[in-house]
Amino acid sequence: MADEKTKNGRVLRIVLVVSLALNLAVVGLVAGSFASGRVGDGPPRSFDLGLGPMSRALAPEDRREIGTALRHARPMGEYNPRRQVTLMIATLRATPFDPEALRDLIVEQAEHGTQIQNVAQDVVIDHITTMSDESRVAFADRLQDELTKVRPRPERN
Repeated sequence: MADEKTKNGRVLRIVLVVSLALNLAVVGLVAGSFASGRVGDGPPRSFDLGLGPMSRALAPEDRREIGTALRHARPMGEYNPRRQVTLMIATLRATPFDPEALRDLIVEQAEHGTQIQNVAQDVVIDHITTMSDESRVAFADRLQDELTKVRPRPERN
């Protein structure tokens, strides 16, 4: 019984770690799209980068300008999210399994995620600073609307 609980706990921990890693990889891929210039001048893409309701409350032209500023800021630097995912998969498949190697990969991904989020926050703050009083008040109104929206919760199975 104790062995089964230990095994289930270990499996759950691995699943949670892999889930976290994949979430960070998605953030990295989104930011990488901005940083590499692969996001064109078409309709504004939905991006969050940890800004939550603030990014949803931005006007489309503001999102476009912020996206352009993010591409120029190059928050990803030399970080390659695809390479990180490849390393993660190889680490998970390795025998013997090296938990420290996995931990190092996850820490590196988290650090890059934080770096990207910080750059995104700076870009948004810089953009808001340049807004006219009218634009900033309109943004505040949209933000308030965004915060008071009732969003349906996904059903739990």
